[in-house]
Amino acid sequence: MTLANTSRRYGSLSKFFHWSIALGILTLIPLGIIATDMAADTSAQLARKATLFSIHKTLGIAIFAIAVARILWALSQPKPAPLHPERKLETFAAETVHWLLYASLVIMPLSGWVHHAATDGFAPIWLIGQDLPFVPKDETLSAAASAVHSIFEKVLIVTLILHIAGALKHHVIDRDATLRRMLPGRTEAGTPAPHAVLAPFGGAVAVIALALGIGFATGAPLTETGASAPQLAQVQSDWEKQDGQIALTIRQFGKEVSGQFSDFTTEISYEDTPEPGTKGTVRVTVSIPSLTLGSVTDQAMGPDFFDAETHPTAVFDADILRTDDGLIAEGSLMIRDQSVPLSLPFDLTIEGETARMTGQLTLDRRDFGIGSQMDDPGQLGHDVQLDLSLTATRAAKQDLGA
Repeated sequence: MTLANTSRRYGSLSKFFHWSIALGILTLIPLGIIATDMAADTSAQLARKATLFSIHKTLGIAIFAIAVARILWALSQPKPAPLHPERKLETFAAETVHWLLYASLVIMPLSGWVHHAATDGFAPIWLIGQDLPFVPKDETLSAAASAVHSIFEKVLIVTLILHIAGALKHHVIDRDATLRRMLPGRTEAGTPAPHAVLAPFGGAVAVIALALGIGFATGAPLTETGASAPQLAQVQSDWEKQDGQIALTIRQFGKEVSGQFSDFTTEISYEDTPEPGTKGTVRVTVSIPSLTLGSVTDQAMGPDFFDAETHPTAVFDADILRTDDGLIAEGSLMIRDQSVPLSLPFDLTIEGETARMTGQLTLDRRDFGIGSQMDDPGQLGHDVQLDLSLTATRAAKQDLGA
């Protein structure tokens, strides 16, 4: 059997591409569903989940490469003629499904790759890693690519079902050679005849454009937990927050994963005098569901970690002390109803009515019961690094005159 196609049969290379991709898809789809639904509450569960996701992503990239090779090969080859060109609607549907299959085989794995390359997370692609050239770390891009990946997974499943149903219809009902031409052997059938090409291609393009539009329109970060960020109440403070960041970094499977809380309030009283002693107080309230932590955000919100549904806020209460070593916020941090003593050394500069602070500290997640079943630091590190910054301005004093 020759590698090349003719107008009446498929060559061996086309058959190899076809059945390799078919086997890959039939493995890839259930593997992705199983990995997504699998729990990750214990070290053993997380290890299995990560392994399955690595297999899923690696296999997806392999299918992507084979699909691109198949498309390039198909464009260079004659396509065997349809056996019933007089059935115009059936031929149109078959051609449209073929174009949608080609597009899905490229867009679905590529969007999945972009989704994971644009965020921090675990389960890298084997032999390649997680990153993709020219794809920045961007949560909005990652969310949009994830939505596109999910939509084209459905497009692929539907077109695959239609493709299989059409092949079986030809084989069982029509009893023609449509399916046999793609099986091993030298089956030849069909008489070359003109048939529409642009119309099916245009129909496929319309479906692809609609699916991409839905994906980008709905590509907002979502959490499986259903936890909604609480509306933090307005606070009165001697120093009003203008800008700030609470960033954290963890290590998962030996790789750093960084994120930040986007919503927090501060209540600060502070008088800047040079002598040692208590200089004021600070209270920071953090919205836990406002955390973004790469591809493990959903896991972080879960019951064995932050348990954001039950404990939606964390609170740091402290006195501000000036010591011989500098400024320290000495108090306690409460997460998941676990209050832990905490000392935060920080740097502070005040220029006019504007104050800027930066600080860094390391916490042990186990002190707060976070990931209590994750006892292997090689899978999930015990230490969590916090990097804090804040810009605040002195509040104008109200006129209390008569």
